[in-house]
Amino acid sequence: MDASVSLLCLPCAGASATMYLRWRRLLPRWVHIVPVELPGRGGRLSERLVRNFDELVAQVCAEQAEALRGNFAIFGHSMGSLLAYGITRRLQSMGRPLPLALLASGSCAPSRRDPARFAGKTDDASLAAELRKQGGTPEEAFASAELMRITLDMLGADYRVCESFRYREEEAPLPMPVHVFAGREDDSDAASVHAWSAEAGGVFTLDWFDGGHFFIRQHETAFLAALTERLGQAVAGERHAPRVLA
Repeated sequence: MDASVSLLCLPCAGASATMYLRWRRLLPRWVHIVPVELPGRGGRLSERLVRNFDELVAQVCAEQAEALRGNFAIFGHSMGSLLAYGITRRLQSMGRPLPLALLASGSCAPSRRDPARFAGKTDDASLAAELRKQGGTPEEAFASAELMRITLDMLGADYRVCESFRYREEEAPLPMPVHVFAGREDDSDAASVHAWSAEAGGVFTLDWFDGGHFFIRQHETAFLAALTERLGQAVAGERHAPRVLA
């Protein structure tokens, strides 16, 4: 690959950008991983947690202004997919440079989001049950009162972010490839995942993997191979190729 691409990576609900650090040694050198740390976690633990979708999107766009230039793509897993979509839409509305591709993982399409899914999930018991259900949280976190406090506070705030998202049906399809990745045993039904295709004005791909919500960890090698392939297509400028479902 002659060209390189910066891949901004947005974390899932209740997580830190550190979930993407290991990708720096697993992906090809032409992929420059940019883990996007959200306020209130990781190295920004002392900052206020943001609980509103539009506010968080605007803040990321402002903070990552330098990274959102040149050859870049945006990836997100679960809540991160929703943020990646919101960031792309905001860049478009502001007339700023757009990503080479939008890559969404572990999430139904924005048009199929159900804000009611997060209603009532505000107390520690229900949030902890959600962590158990989704998997992906190390047992050490459940065993540590301090880690659980931090994780549950992040998850609660992130659920308010997801709950506050509102889909705008009048918006035209995005003028860049949309590549989606999903787990066959995840909660999202196939139709809700495939609905991402309505957001793509040109290239759309959907890659399925065995595993549940965290298939990106359960089948990391296969997932990263597919991610690399889709990024390579975007860098090569395959913006108007036929749609592909894998």
